[in-house]
Amino acid sequence: MLELIAPTTRLHRSWLAARDDWGSGVHQDGSGLQPGDDVDSPAGFAAWVRSLREQADESRPLPEGWVPAVYWWIVEGDEVLGAVSLRLRLNDFLLRAGGHIGYGVRPSARRRGAATFALGEVLAEAGRRGIGQALVTCADDNVPSARTIERHGGVLEDVRDTELGRTRRYWIRTR
Repeated sequence: MLELIAPTTRLHRSWLAARDDWGSGVHQDGSGLQPGDDVDSPAGFAAWVRSLREQADESRPLPEGWVPAVYWWIVEGDEVLGAVSLRLRLNDFLLRAGGHIGYGVRPSARRRGAATFALGEVLAEAGRRGIGQALVTCADDNVPSARTIERHGGVLEDVRDTELGRTRRYWIRTR
């Protein structure tokens, strides 16, 4: 059964297997992984997981350009299938290109409903947190992601060139 869980050091090996499925150094939407994050060593992984959890604390200072965000892993049993994040506010970059919600599913776990499940769960959480409409974006050529967004009622505002490339921008009323 699919579920969303808070990042945890308990699934270090499973997370590494998911990362390797993507390919080392490949951007993973929704994961919060930044270039230079040490996720291979147990200590580095623990520090990264702690950092992800701390980003949800709106009273903590964040680096310039960052906003508070909540991260979850999409899991089935002890297998990490992907990640999803909810940004609690939009800055200029997120309004142009990144949106409130980011998600990614490892290549070997796609076409099993994980993205649809995760987006639905996080839209509900966005509503509980007072976000009446969530901005969700995807690359213009990412047809599966566009379909996932549209399944949840996403209304296309526009397609524009952004720092992330040609980007589809959808608004979704939260539940």
